[in-house]
Amino acid sequence: MIKSMTGFGKSVTQLPSKKITIEIKSLNSKSQDLNARIPSFYREKELELRNLVAQKLQRGKIDFSLYVELNGEETSTAINTDVVRQYIKQLKAVTPHADDVELLKMAIRLPDALKTEKDEIDEDEYQAILKGVEEALESIDKYRADEGQVLKEDFELRVSNISNYLDEVKKIDPERMEGVRERLNKAVADLKTTVDENRFEQELTYYLEKYDITEEKVRLRNHLEYFSKTLTSPQSNGKKLAFISQEMGREINTIGSKSNYAPMQQVVVRMKDELEKIKEQLLNVL
Repeated sequence: MIKSMTGFGKSVTQLPSKKITIEIKSLNSKSQDLNARIPSFYREKELELRNLVAQKLQRGKIDFSLYVELNGEETSTAINTDVVRQYIKQLKAVTPHADDVELLKMAIRLPDALKTEKDEIDEDEYQAILKGVEEALESIDKYRADEGQVLKEDFELRVSNISNYLDEVKKIDPERMEGVRERLNKAVADLKTTVDENRFEQELTYYLEKYDITEEKVRLRNHLEYFSKTLTSPQSNGKKLAFISQEMGREINTIGSKSNYAPMQQVVVRMKDELEKIKEQLLNVL
């Protein structure tokens, strides 16, 4: 079962005094690149949350965001009344006729006018956050699996097309080899000279062996079957599929370089086109 690296998951947890929203987005990447946006109040739990997300998603460019929306009944920030009063008193000394409201606006912007009281994270609240993270992870995992199923269907189509083209190559091959033999015989006949038949057959056999693609056809067939088998494995393994596709490309290129026959080269071009589509899609497989 393959999975895409592209995905989105979200969960919303409503607590008595606040609403916590968790969003997880992921895109394709060669390795894991995790970016976390977490309010400073929860910074001490950041490492644990990052490890939880990283372990579940494994690979990709991941954005993990935790948003907190207070309902107004609770806030960790308060006005430092004594400090603000001192600021206003000092400002009045500078501008005695200034409006009190304007002085208050100025004072509230000055350093230490607001104080933030940091309390210990409530354990029940944190457990609710962990549950929300799990829900978001389940959501993005389902998204990835659904995307992976679409990719799997496309891969199966491309592999089937390459397999059909390989059958065409097998049908064309005897005609190609006979054509090579005829061209060599004609070339020798055009020389209008006597040749040693035994030596000529030896050289002809050697020459034809250089153009033989039997091994390449067998290996390509095996790679196609292995690719299809890996698609149905329990784990998603994009790197393994990418390696198999490289081996498929190696055999296709060798068939093309050995073919020396226009009809077969045309089929090889179509095989390469299908393989390029596979490689492009593999960049997004987990």
